[in-house]
Amino acid sequence: MILVPGGRGQLGHDLAALSADVRAVSSAELDVTAVTAADLAGASAVINCAAYTAVDAAETDEERAYAVNAVGPGLLAQACASLGIPMIQVSTDYVFSGDGDRPYETTDPVGPKSAYGRTKLEGEQRVLDAGGYVVRTSWLYGVHGSNFVKTMAALESSRPALSVVDDQAGAPTWSHDLAAGLLELVSVLPETRLLHATGGGQTTWFRFAQAIFEELGADPARVRPCTTADFPRPAPRPAYSVLSGTAWAAAGLRPLPHWRSALSEAFRAGVVAPRTGAAPLE
Repeated sequence: MILVPGGRGQLGHDLAALSADVRAVSSAELDVTAVTAADLAGASAVINCAAYTAVDAAETDEERAYAVNAVGPGLLAQACASLGIPMIQVSTDYVFSGDGDRPYETTDPVGPKSAYGRTKLEGEQRVLDAGGYVVRTSWLYGVHGSNFVKTMAALESSRPALSVVDDQAGAPTWSHDLAAGLLELVSVLPETRLLHATGGGQTTWFRFAQAIFEELGADPARVRPCTTADFPRPAPRPAYSVLSGTAWAAAGLRPLPHWRSALSEAFRAGVVAPRTGAAPLE
């Protein structure tokens, strides 16, 4: 049985949907900040999806973010090590500074600029120190939970036009594809412990939003480019956070599909519910 703490989010739902061997549990059912080996009884592996993901809120709530993103994964990894079972920690592109101009390799220096990134990096280090795996991903979206795709779909039906930042580059990742990759990782368990898994290619939030409009059958010209400076946020966002999949492929794992084809597939899978009633704004 593969135990998935934080299993009620978009990634946990997809893991459970893809494998009958997955037991996805909520944070209320399993608190990673107080987990012990006894809580993992019957597990053959652990994929930790529990995380404090409120990036802006973490700037003023770093203690709580640290407990969930750093302390919890460390405790899980220690418990897994004591039982001799593998653990996979899902991490983020935010551990990098975002000042690069080429896809980040797993061997590149880290340098988070936000509280969220700092706490996730500390979680990575604790998991790796205990012999676990870390998989960094980026721009995750799925059928369940809130995400950028659903936000853009809601705004498309309520606004004649909207502005989206065009100076932040990354790789959108469908949670279904990441879930499949993580399950493959559990089956392979390569020697390499630090990996990147994202949708193929790269884009900007603006181009991503235009693609979402295309999938909705709306005019992508209604999405207008703007800069990060136009919409300041409490937590700094990486300007460039494309992650290289070199280590993932070298480990014998199948690359995730290109982000654009994955987006089309996600729409076919119902990432946005079909509309009824009035037509969207044009």
